[in-house]
Amino acid sequence: MKTPYVLTPGPTYIHETVRREMSRELTNPDIDLSFYEFYKNTCEKLKKLLKTKNETLILCGEGILGLEAACCSLTEKGDRVLVLDNGIFGAGFKDFVEMYGGEAVMYSTDYENAIDPADLKTFLEKDSDFKYAALVHCETPSGITNPIDKLCPLLNEYGIMTVVDSVSGVGGEEVKTDEWHIDILLGGSQKCLSAPVGLSFLSISPRAWQAIDGRKTPITGFYCNLATFKGWYEKKWFPYTMPIHLIYALDAALDRALLENYVERHNKIAYAVRWAVTKAGLELYPKSGCSNTLTAVKTPENADFKNIQKTCLEKYNVLTGSSFGCFGDSIMRLGHMGENCTEDKMFLLMTALTDALTTEGVDLKAPLNTLFAEGLDKYEK
Repeated sequence: MKTPYVLTPGPTYIHETVRREMSRELTNPDIDLSFYEFYKNTCEKLKKLLKTKNETLILCGEGILGLEAACCSLTEKGDRVLVLDNGIFGAGFKDFVEMYGGEAVMYSTDYENAIDPADLKTFLEKDSDFKYAALVHCETPSGITNPIDKLCPLLNEYGIMTVVDSVSGVGGEEVKTDEWHIDILLGGSQKCLSAPVGLSFLSISPRAWQAIDGRKTPITGFYCNLATFKGWYEKKWFPYTMPIHLIYALDAALDRALLENYVERHNKIAYAVRWAVTKAGLELYPKSGCSNTLTAVKTPENADFKNIQKTCLEKYNVLTGSSFGCFGDSIMRLGHMGENCTEDKMFLLMTALTDALTTEGVDLKAPLNTLFAEGLDKYEK
């Protein structure tokens, strides 16, 4: 069976140079001291990407592991935690907070817009007694990017630590961890960095470490306990055996990401995709804060997404995705992350969608592929 072009919001296509690292002869990462240097060097590359001097760690587990590990390590029974909820993943932080005994206080806004810093400030003026706030940078189900460059400094003004899920943001959206006062920044290997699925990474500020070290009660569990990594380099000791082949691949993917202005490429492709979608007469789901790593489009009325998906796959070998949870098939999600964020792959996707939508009886004002090319010409930095 021919492998399809997977143009969904992650996992993404993996470049040959990154895949090749998976076939390297492996050593014993627990005993071979050279691997500790390799791991440390990979973490240093992540620091450059995240624009941080904070300690950075790579965890063995898909991006959700990082989210749970942050909540597990920070949360004690009775801690009030502010959960910024304008999407499925934002709301999901509530479960992690409560799982570890915290009191999740929801700051909920509509799911069609980015969080407004001015509105949040009004809320904080009345209630700011929180140990930390948990928020999402890119809400993948709805294609919304929240302005963490404004939200995190605002929360910091009130002495509130921040835990930011940027699993779908890192590499495709601007991230300035230290400048924006982000205490724990979370990412994943399989999104914009286009590395294999299976790794979380995170940066931890001195303030966050202080909160972890100063707990009154022990951290529940082991695998999600970030404190188990304390002094790993000096002790030459990992809390568990590292997935060495995945880290080799991540290191190679970081080399590719640091070679160019990844964010600028995502800006350009996202602009052209949105241009094509709106000029063709389709409707974006977000009313504000459209992401540069994926585009969420309302499935046209009377069109069946499963038929659209089937046409794209069978005629063009392109795998497309809808959303999930409260959105389901009402949203089509066009992924343009990492190695998928190229003109040729998006032109193919626009061609396939044009055919699929037309077959479903959707009257497009012009072919999406033609409009995409037009959008590329219109783009200005």
